[in-house]
Amino acid sequence: MATCFKQQPRPCMDNGDDSVILFSTSNSPGESTSPASSFYHSSPPPHHSSNNSTYKLAVQNLSHTFLPSKGFITTSFCHLVQKKPKPVSILKSVSFSATSSEILAIVGPSGTGKSTLLRIVSGRVKDNDFDPKCISINDHQITSPAQLRKICGFVAQEDNLLPLLTVKETLMFTAKFRLRGIGAKEREDRVERLIQELRLVHVADSFVGDEENRGISGGERKRVSIGVDMIHDPPILLLDEPTSGLDSSSALQVIEMLSTMAKSKQRTVVLSIHQPSYRILYHISGFLILSHGSVVHNGSIELLEETISKLGLQIPVQLNAIEFSMEIIQTLEDSYSRTDQISGTENKEPYSYSSWPEEEIVRDQQDSRKIGTYYFSSLYEIMFLCSRFWKIIYRTKQLFLARTMQALVGGFGLASVYMKVRKDEEGVAERLGLFAFSLSFLLSSTVEALPIYLQERRVLMKEASRGAYRISSYMIANTFVFLPFLFAVAILFSVPVYWLVGLNPSIAAFAFFTFVVWLIILMASSLVLFLSAVSPDFISGNSLICTVLGAFFLFSGYFIPKESIPKYWLFMYYVSLYRYPLDTLLINEYWSIRSECFSWHPQDYSHSKCLLTGNDVLKSRGLDKDTRWTNVGIMFGFFVLYRVLCWIILSRRASKTTI
Repeated sequence: MATCFKQQPRPCMDNGDDSVILFSTSNSPGESTSPASSFYHSSPPPHHSSNNSTYKLAVQNLSHTFLPSKGFITTSFCHLVQKKPKPVSILKSVSFSATSSEILAIVGPSGTGKSTLLRIVSGRVKDNDFDPKCISINDHQITSPAQLRKICGFVAQEDNLLPLLTVKETLMFTAKFRLRGIGAKEREDRVERLIQELRLVHVADSFVGDEENRGISGGERKRVSIGVDMIHDPPILLLDEPTSGLDSSSALQVIEMLSTMAKSKQRTVVLSIHQPSYRILYHISGFLILSHGSVVHNGSIELLEETISKLGLQIPVQLNAIEFSMEIIQTLEDSYSRTDQISGTENKEPYSYSSWPEEEIVRDQQDSRKIGTYYFSSLYEIMFLCSRFWKIIYRTKQLFLARTMQALVGGFGLASVYMKVRKDEEGVAERLGLFAFSLSFLLSSTVEALPIYLQERRVLMKEASRGAYRISSYMIANTFVFLPFLFAVAILFSVPVYWLVGLNPSIAAFAFFTFVVWLIILMASSLVLFLSAVSPDFISGNSLICTVLGAFFLFSGYFIPKESIPKYWLFMYYVSLYRYPLDTLLINEYWSIRSECFSWHPQDYSHSKCLLTGNDVLKSRGLDKDTRWTNVGIMFGFFVLYRVLCWIILSRRASKTTI
């Protein structure tokens, strides 16, 4: 958890006062020991009038410890002793400040706590991991992570974007979810301006893409991720390694864009970065260098050079000060520990700070209440989520084609095998086999949607945890969009199977057969959606789906009669997704022809005796009553149940998500 040690405040963190410059042997702050320092020296920010809202973020003595899960150690070959976990210190009394119109870069080796620091400062932590004494904005203490989430934008290292939306659509949908209090024209204008700020005009109508779907470049995708978290214009923006995985040119473009935004919009920008180049250093005002969770430098690049010079070291020509500091990080840490002081920053011109951010948050909440339920109703969210779902389904060609081809090939394939089934005893067995195989085929045909659900889940967790929309709205929109699509799949499967096989020729029976097939596909879709919420990845999800469907099929009553199922497994007979549709299809086929005979006694032709009627077929399955609509209700209940369970699990996940 994050804690603040009660220590004497250090000079550089005295809010409102100029910082003390330490480790400096030069009489002039601008003097540098490196010939390249003039190239990346950042000019001081312009003076802002008192009318502008500016924000100063201050962190004082922030510490964070992590308690790992309990493990076991072996003390001998025969005994296992429980090992008491020891707290792991991630951050150790970290202090710094960041002001408007500037970029503060957090630098350090991997595993030094950069991402943890950014998540705490941005409020992406649980309440019990947050200490209200460590972080302040404009000299007012922050009391909860929710306050930070209201005022701070946070861009995670991973680009959680929907690949089949264009750049403009991605930003537009984000604006619709997060800027509901403004008109459609104003939202569109803001998105257009943001696209220009992000320098994405030339790819505005291009798909975002991912590893499988070709789209925009990595640098452009990173800028889209930044835009998603800047759509609501947060005054403080925190980014976790925005240049990670990018080439030098793309990384420079991202930093240049952030620098321009910081100065033009007076934003406070804090980011973590690995080994910035000379050109990137030009756009960064201050550096916070961490080592093993502790601060070893807090100040400008010139002050770092002076510190290195005082240690008697010289920066190689081919390296900049930040790169060289990573090589001598232990030396810097030892030097900092001996002095127990933080290097200062240059004198800055006075800034004009706005009112306490909490007042703005309260005003925003009051404005939201005044707007009423029109903008914040579930109907609003469902409408735009349906629009987004439809775009994704239409553009997911492999899913669209796979479902269509499965229905057609499966329908015609089964029809070709069971073509014109005869109305005799063998025909009864063949019809039962047809129904059982159709169930197995239909219930397993939705597995290919699993990777799509898993991909959407990452985006869903990010958006829902940030209050873009409710999980319930997502589930309802998902249902509404897939209902007509899956109904079309049911028709494509039912028509060839029903009429080519020669099932009950009644139009009412055919309509009911198609309706049942639709319910079967809906149940399967809900099951896959539920299991995708439970599964951590595709391999686990696929294995879980196969296991569950196999168990349902085994205890459906087709292979093992109900009377032969062991009592401890009898519950599986009642929860099986195969049992109710199988019984329903049999009743639909034979109920209207219960008196029709399918097998005659072969010896006495003059006094023919019927051996098997439609009623006998139903009784053999224990179907004495017409329970079609009861079974339909149960199938619909399964469809709703799995979606409700999915909603509960996703809501719980979203409440714990900190991305």
